[in-house]
Amino acid sequence: MALAETIVQVRITNQSWQSGKIFGEIEAGSYQWQFEWQFLQGKLSVKPTLGRSLIQEPLARFLEHCDYQLEVGGDYHFAVRAKL
Repeated sequence: MALAETIVQVRITNQSWQSGKIFGEIEAGSYQWQFEWQFLQGKLSVKPTLGRSLIQEPLARFLEHCDYQLEVGGDYHFAVRAKL
């Protein structure tokens, strides 16, 4: 089975270290979402719900790995691979 790869683009739009939150936008293929990462509690909210199940887990892994390196206005990328 081949692995299909999609490049996910993440833009950080706001962050608050005091409240432990990072806000941003995500694009992958024809999908677009907004997210709120509450890193002190490990909670991720992704909206809208359409296609959310495709991105929520890979985005959470990306944020957990990179959250303290992310800056407002920054553009970041990661790949999502899935079996066809």
